[in-house]
Amino acid sequence: MPNEYIHDNLESVLESIVIIKERFGSIKKADDFMNTPNGVTLLDSIAMRLQVIGELFKNIDKIDSNYLKQFKNVEWEKIIRMRDLISHHYDTVNPEIIFDVCLNHLPILKSTVEKMLKEF
Repeated sequence: MPNEYIHDNLESVLESIVIIKERFGSIKKADDFMNTPNGVTLLDSIAMRLQVIGELFKNIDKIDSNYLKQFKNVEWEKIIRMRDLISHHYDTVNPEIIFDVCLNHLPILKSTVEKMLKEF
């Protein structure tokens, strides 16, 4: 059962990454999040998906605290802390950080999650 739960969570993470990538497509710089009402909507929706990703990894870690540690190229604790920040301190979410995460960290996370799913 725990393996099935982990697998399902990983599939949900991958789905959220794909959705973020789609929504992030029109954003060329961090300021694009703040310059238009649509940009703010995109920031809100992407932040929500990042929150979901953090929650899913938090749940995986609760089920098997050693599982994520096998994949050292991702900073799991930072993902989970970002979830906490978005959940509890949304007013301090920095568009530049969200931009950096989407541009530089999500591609690595996506390839890692795809590798994790293949290993099941």
